[in-house]
Amino acid sequence: MAAYILSIEDREKRTNLAKALVNIMAQLHPDQRDTVDYKRKLWDHLYIITQYKLDIDGPFPKPEPEKAIQKPQPIPYPQENIKFRPYGKYIARIIDKACDFEDGAEKDALVKNIANHLKKSYLNWNRDSVNDELITDHLRELSHGKLKLSDDTRLAHTNELLARTPAPASSSGTQSKRRKFGQKNDRNAHYRDSRNRKKN
Repeated sequence: MAAYILSIEDREKRTNLAKALVNIMAQLHPDQRDTVDYKRKLWDHLYIITQYKLDIDGPFPKPEPEKAIQKPQPIPYPQENIKFRPYGKYIARIIDKACDFEDGAEKDALVKNIANHLKKSYLNWNRDSVNDELITDHLRELSHGKLKLSDDTRLAHTNELLARTPAPASSSGTQSKRRKFGQKNDRNAHYRDSRNRKKN
């Protein structure tokens, strides 16, 4: 249809046919009507389909071919130096805030909660057991020696933390379940077919 429009010599007729074609294009994807600049995108697509040869009095200016093939500028991603990647950057900010707390029961409880969170985050990265001494060392290093656990503090047990944290989904396990479900359905279908044959 676009090629036929190009073959029309009369400019006014060519313009009217282009408008009709854009309306047809809009009917093909009615769910996109609420998107920004929807009509303009349709007209741009028509120009691209005709390789920018379409000369009409359209409602929007013809797009430039150079801009159509131009790659978008990369979005700058903030690069931050994360000392321990299993913990992320936000826990480091929380630790910095905790360092400003006055010594006392409230700060001790906060430090213990932070240490338990470190342990839980570490277990998300490594599902094996992790000892409390390692978490204590990491807490001391992240706080530049300002935060430390008392000698009698005991962190949550590994099994307790793992029970709170859902294990990552295993694609192989899911596929195995699907295969078993499919085999079960196949057996049921075979059983129904055999019963129907007996009835007949």
